Amino acid sequence: MGTTRIFGLAQELAANSAGKTVAERLGYSVGSRLLVIEAEDLGLAHSIDRATFEALDKGWVTSAEVLVPAPWFAEVAQWSKSHPNADIGVRLDLNSDWIACRWRPVANLLPESGMIDNNGYLSASWHYVEHHARAEDAERETRAQIEQARRTGIQITHLGNYMKTITQTPALFSVYWKLGLEYKVPISLPNQSVVAGGLANGQIYKYGGIAVDIRMLPIDSVLGMAPGIAQADWLSAYEKTLERLPAGVYLLSMNLGYNDEEMKGLAGNRTDWGAQWRQNDLEVVSNPAFQKFLKDKGFILVSWRNLRKAMPEHP
Repeated sequence: MGTTRIFGLAQELAANSAGKTVAERLGYSVGSRLLVIEAEDLGLAHSIDRATFEALDKGWVTSAEVLVPAPWFAEVAQWSKSHPNADIGVRLDLNSDWIACRWRPVANLLPESGMIDNNGYLSASWHYVEHHARAEDAERETRAQIEQARRTGIQITHLGNYMKTITQTPALFSVYWKLGLEYKVPISLPNQSVVAGGLANGQIYKYGGIAVDIRMLPIDSVLGMAPGIAQADWLSAYEKTLERLPAGVYLLSMNLGYNDEEMKGLAGNRTDWGAQWRQNDLEVVSNPAFQKFLKDKGFILVSWRNLRKAMPEHP
């Protein structure tokens, strides 16, 4: 099994791009801290869409990822027609894990694909998909998701991964990697550092003999909120995590939405990434105090579209 160190890849890019870091290639100083603030799960619910559209319009976030098979994808596609410059990636999805809101694959998958349940929905379990999915069917489904987004006019800036499923085995990861190269967009990897857990320095990923081309990996680390943080400490938890970051390129993963009846019905008793969680995240990104914090600490907000310019031979 080959091994690839993921953390710090944006800095390692310096050795392969005339000695320049991603920040320098974008015209910033070597000591800069670049930050993508990304809203996840567009298309999952109207509540999520409303919150995310506002956040994109007002610059509270710089990017978003859409779940193409999810029930509110059409709303995202319609919105994108009047917002062609919105920075939107496809969150490649091999699972449907919300109990009260299930969705089916975009491609016509058969039971032997190892990705659907007895009712024809995408499996709720990433463990099941990890152990049963056929790589050719995973590619057919994820490619169908990308193509459907493209047909609606969404200008895809990057690829993400829902529930990390498509990164869990060398066979599945090879599909993810192949699609990023083919569509000439960067991808994100689940080197996720949560607020309570610290950075993933030196974390090792094993993907068989796959040679990972760091040109596709401009992000040094993915950050997000940890379960168990008290609502009153939400803002300070984000600030404490961001404040200690060294120079580099970071992605702050946010889950926006409203603590409304729709979101409560969808989430049920789910607290992690549920209705209140999404309201908390929305209140953080829209908070002038948080925006002032980012400015005072010298964070440079960028989008995936910006980061693509640092890729050699970017389209």
